[in-house]
Amino acid sequence: MLSKSVVSGILALASARVVNCIPLESSSQSIRPSRRWLPGADKIRGVNLGSQFIIEPWMAGDEWGNMGCGGANDEWQCVEALGQDAADAAFKKHWDTWTTQDDITQIKSLGLNTVRIPVGFWIREDLVNEGEHYPRGGLEYLDRLVGWCADAGIYVIMDLHGGPGAQFPNQQYTGHGVDYPGFYTQDNYERAYKFLEWMAERIHTNNSYRNVGTLEVINEPVHAGDYGSQAADMIATYYPNAWTRIRNREDQLGVSTNNRIHIQMMDKSWGSGDPTSNLPDTTSALYDDHKYYKWDGSVTTTKEGYISAACNDNRGGSDIIVGEWSLSVADSVQSNDEFQINNRPDQVEWYKQFWAAQAQTFEKSGGWVFWTWKCNWIGGMDEWRWCYQSAVAAGAIPKDAGSASSISPC
Repeated sequence: MLSKSVVSGILALASARVVNCIPLESSSQSIRPSRRWLPGADKIRGVNLGSQFIIEPWMAGDEWGNMGCGGANDEWQCVEALGQDAADAAFKKHWDTWTTQDDITQIKSLGLNTVRIPVGFWIREDLVNEGEHYPRGGLEYLDRLVGWCADAGIYVIMDLHGGPGAQFPNQQYTGHGVDYPGFYTQDNYERAYKFLEWMAERIHTNNSYRNVGTLEVINEPVHAGDYGSQAADMIATYYPNAWTRIRNREDQLGVSTNNRIHIQMMDKSWGSGDPTSNLPDTTSALYDDHKYYKWDGSVTTTKEGYISAACNDNRGGSDIIVGEWSLSVADSVQSNDEFQINNRPDQVEWYKQFWAAQAQTFEKSGGWVFWTWKCNWIGGMDEWRWCYQSAVAAGAIPKDAGSASSISPC
């Protein structure tokens, strides 16, 4: 990993002008693409725009039902059930309304400087094989969304959240819940490489993408303990080839070294192996750490235990960004008298302390991106432990994202 602080570089301003959109296959044209970074803060403070382009019904149940997808587990099943044309219409209405420009304005007003946008490979529609079922038409809404972020001065992490063949079994975030992860084949790797090349070019040549500075090559792959050969192959084959394909595309575009995007992989703490093992280089590499104390079996499941765990944690250096975390606690205690939040305004202050303890700790590394910005009626209630926007409204997260150190109990 990098020994110097990379996050300040991520948020530094480059004065070069970004050129207008040029299609993927136009790299033979004479163009001078460049990057623009954000000025100011030296820590990532952000939110995920979860369920915008890959809907996870567990956190968007009302939305899912209103789309006519209520009996479906994931996007694949919904498209298959509704039929392609009807599904496309339902998803376009969702893409148009789930995250609006007002959301981006509010995100900025709360002192947040970053959004992470989870997307599926199928947003590049020519990568979808016959017999696969994914919604069509999302790209124009992605273009619009990153343009809003750029206009607001918000940094963007573009996250390949759903890979070809599904990179983890039985997970809605892949877009297709499968019993066996099919991502780990040369054919599906190749589709992912083509997605990454295409997205890298779009980032460098489409003015709307001028604040997209990080490209994550795959979200939450399998763990080595469960799928040893697949995880090992990803470390040995997929990561280094993804790196090379992105950098080669940038070289073809004439991108200068200081204007290259940051390439992000899951950190070794995820359990898939050391992402740096076979990389040809680690310049401008970032690592994604997902830290949910909810699922950490070593944490004592009391209020004191959660605060202690967060305060005493160390997630690593400045090239590590905690790309997902929440205020949720273990399933076994989340509804008991000590932790329940439904009709319990007296709980808000403790959760604010828990937020601050985590944010302060994660800022010892490169910073943080909360999961998620918005959701609706998890478990039949306003479950703001997962929803930044709702947590701010409840008073459990302050209106200044940079205030953690001043209120942290650590």
